[in-house]
Amino acid sequence: MIAGISAVALGATGVAGAAAWSDYQARQDAPSAVTTTDGDDLTGADRIVFRNTAGGQGYGHVASIPLADPDGPRAVSDIACDRVDATATEVSCLRTVRGITPLYTGTLYAANGDQLAQWPLSGIPSRTRISADGAMIATTAFVTGHSYATIGFSTETTIHSPDGSDLGNLEDWTLTIDGAASAPVDRNYWGITFAGGDTFYATVGMTTQGVTYLVKGSLSERSLTSLAENVECPSLSPDGTRIAFKRVTAGSGPTVHWTPAVYDLETGAITLLPEQRSIDDQIEWLDDDTILYGVPREDAVGDYDVWALAADASGKPSVFIEHAWSPAVVR
Repeated sequence: MIAGISAVALGATGVAGAAAWSDYQARQDAPSAVTTTDGDDLTGADRIVFRNTAGGQGYGHVASIPLADPDGPRAVSDIACDRVDATATEVSCLRTVRGITPLYTGTLYAANGDQLAQWPLSGIPSRTRISADGAMIATTAFVTGHSYATIGFSTETTIHSPDGSDLGNLEDWTLTIDGAASAPVDRNYWGITFAGGDTFYATVGMTTQGVTYLVKGSLSERSLTSLAENVECPSLSPDGTRIAFKRVTAGSGPTVHWTPAVYDLETGAITLLPEQRSIDDQIEWLDDDTILYGVPREDAVGDYDVWALAADASGKPSVFIEHAWSPAVVR
């Protein structure tokens, strides 16, 4: 009897799985919801590279548009990614490989789509950044939990060179908080942004204290020093004077509300920006005056838009690229 019930249950599960897969394939094979062209090259100067989230063919693939024509046809490549960053010559791609046991990978591609390096990630992809000279690639993945809003989450953040070798987990580096050495326990790092040469910035979260800090890192010394509290997912402006980030302004855990903000590196002044929605993204700079970030669409699961907002708190948010996520501005 039990065997019979199990067989029926397994059969029903198989039918449901087959139906879900068929539906997924049908959606993937449908014409794209936006105008596209073939993306033989992944990137190039004066472009925005992003994850295409328009329904139909090319969903989830790396795409790009000219900086001067964000509403124009997008070039869509054959490479699928969950998170993307790019320079004029390289693309960093974090991806979940679906299967009975999912795999998570970080891959570095040349602009023509050739694979340069690949390494495993410890869990669900979260953030990636490439230094301007292409010499360093940072990745963050969740070890446990599914987002920064999850209580008890754990991350692993590493910095790789293009040949795939890495500098180790940032949790093992020397950390100084408010002038005092911090013991290497209960810390998580995420959201690296490179400043050129030896310097980068990141977020460190102290689990037992429930506090996040903006830290300044040294690649050669493998050390990090705190600069300010309540700063997450920093992004350095093109002129190197300010850091855009998300700041907790209400709630905690699953109810947390993040507001985009800008930190002045010289004065330490912080400006909250006029965005009423909670923004869970690592901000990108369009130029020295404007920031970009992804916002999920309320009417479509898995679909996003990239929004633009003035960095000096003037004006209101506006849609910059429809059906797009994880923007990278290539200058």
